[in-house]
Amino acid sequence: MGRWSNNPDEVESLKVITILDLKKLGYLQPNVSLNRNVFWTNKNGERVSSINVVIETTETDGSITFDYIYNDSQKINYRVRLITRPSNLGKGLLWFFVCPSTKKICRKLHLNSGYFLHRTAFNDLYYEKQLHSKKWREWENVFGSYLDDKIYEEVYKKHFKKFYKGKPTKKYLKLMRRLNSRKTLTFGDIEKLLLT
Repeated sequence: MGRWSNNPDEVESLKVITILDLKKLGYLQPNVSLNRNVFWTNKNGERVSSINVVIETTETDGSITFDYIYNDSQKINYRVRLITRPSNLGKGLLWFFVCPSTKKICRKLHLNSGYFLHRTAFNDLYYEKQLHSKKWREWENVFGSYLDDKIYEEVYKKHFKKFYKGKPTKKYLKLMRRLNSRKTLTFGDIEKLLLT
């Protein structure tokens, strides 16, 4: 008899707030005190949800206070520490969150069970690929490059740089290797997968 599915949550399906997003919005700077909103949109660009954030920083640290209503009923308000670390390139400081639950230093916080926390703070939270069956992984190893349109999208997007100073870029070479790997698939490989 089969087991009951517990339908674990996937990291990719959760709302996320990142240091990069806050910097792009201009919210994360030294010596500021801001009260702003952060919005999430769907694929059509329509706003689907928002939260209020209060950001207070000094030169090297600070805090972000999240204030929102979860599931249309639960009012949530809590603070997350912000810290900085020197860039490994020697060019300034990088901002990080300190997860209030795990105390891990991170650049992304995921919303699950009502709170924005580091992904390891949640039980039964997996990446999508971790939930694929063994058979599916075998198929993906063989047919993955055939089924992945993202490779073509990347190579042919508007401002993709294929060459630099007359030489192919590393990224372009990597994508072309993935595209060219398709030619090595034989009928015997397909038959072997279908029969196992």
